[in-house]
Amino acid sequence: MYNNKAQTLALSLISVLSLFLLIFLNISEASLELIPLIIILVPVVFLITLVNTDAALILLIFSMLLSPEFKLVEVPQRAVVLRVDDILLIVVFFSWFAKTAIRKELGFLRQTPLNPLIMGYILISVISTAFGILTGNINPLKSYFYILKYVEYFMLYFLVTNNLRDKKQIKAFLAAFLITCILTCSYALLTLGKNYRASAPFEGPMGEPNTLGGYLIILFALVAGIFLYSPSKRWRISCLGIAPFLYITLIYTLSRGSYLGSVFMYLTLIILTRRKRILLIGVLILAVVAFPVILPKVVKQRITKTFIPGEIYEPFGTKITLDTSAASRVESWKRVFELWKRRPIFGYGVTGVGLIDTQYPLVLGETGVVGFFIFIWLLMTILRHSLYIFNNIDDDWAHAISLGFLAGFIGLLVHAFAANTFIIVRIMEPFWFLAAIIVSLPRLSHLDKEEAPVKEI
Repeated sequence: MYNNKAQTLALSLISVLSLFLLIFLNISEASLELIPLIIILVPVVFLITLVNTDAALILLIFSMLLSPEFKLVEVPQRAVVLRVDDILLIVVFFSWFAKTAIRKELGFLRQTPLNPLIMGYILISVISTAFGILTGNINPLKSYFYILKYVEYFMLYFLVTNNLRDKKQIKAFLAAFLITCILTCSYALLTLGKNYRASAPFEGPMGEPNTLGGYLIILFALVAGIFLYSPSKRWRISCLGIAPFLYITLIYTLSRGSYLGSVFMYLTLIILTRRKRILLIGVLILAVVAFPVILPKVVKQRITKTFIPGEIYEPFGTKITLDTSAASRVESWKRVFELWKRRPIFGYGVTGVGLIDTQYPLVLGETGVVGFFIFIWLLMTILRHSLYIFNNIDDDWAHAISLGFLAGFIGLLVHAFAANTFIIVRIMEPFWFLAAIIVSLPRLSHLDKEEAPVKEI
């Protein structure tokens, strides 16, 4: 028995060390200073996970937005970049795997409605990429690390679904999310003079405001859901105070895709909520009336710039003029569609079509019609399952979290027309963590009913 435990622990350690050996062999000179930090973090996080997996998950939540990144090998078009939280996630996952196998407490993967589609999407990504490598269109090392990133998001999902036991855990995780968001927004607003646009920490000199915008869509929706449905007055007051802070930060990202996504997110809140709908509508009316007056000049210019002379398009016979940035996204759709027609079934593989700033053509170009179908099916399953939970579980916290997730998800679906949203680590790690909470709510609600004391008549 002890021999088997030792073998499991050794296998997990070897898996982690092998991956990091591959990383270190390819790390760029500019990022060498991070190696001592990684060498210290890996064993510490491994031990934390073995002792208390919840603490490791909270550490991951903070690292999602507050950890530095480093470049690996320099390759054309799409640079291979890893972040410290990528490494922490892998370490936590393998540590949890070792802990689970040793204690024999849980099955390796808890069954959820998303498991088959997740496995299918990973499989088609690997198959498409293998074809791309065989035809010489893909750098194998680059595609390996990008597929690893895709797998990481799903590792996080499986990690959370297998470790959720009760609502007390969920509240601790939500508190960590909100604290992380407050710290991120504080940094973004305090550095506006340097970066011009609101951006999260460790995003380089130019920043990635579109990424921060997508992240804030999720967090604002979550805060709104908790405010609308939480039975706790303390939580409601806290979220009411946080919400304007988050939205001001989102405005200063100057991300038009995030603006559009936030509109759909807010409309979803209004349509679905059964509480305080009049309040939400009143805030919307007030915003529509006041925004032309109170919006900063730079925000107005950013919005109106979309339609300044640049490229002219005629969708459905109507002429539309777009600026260079917006036009480039339209051109990416056209370019990928032309490429896709040559390989319609499996596409060109991950990284095979280069850098595309919109999610849907990227998936179509990389994985073909097969991968695109699975990807859309996965998104629709998440949407359907979340809506079912919101409508059928009679619990205020379940309503709060599922409504917030639903609204944020709708916002991200729109955001993905202007960014490759569903592969951006700082958006997808919070998204898949929350998705894991959502799919676990029916099981946790069932456990609560079983453990509830029976009232004597």
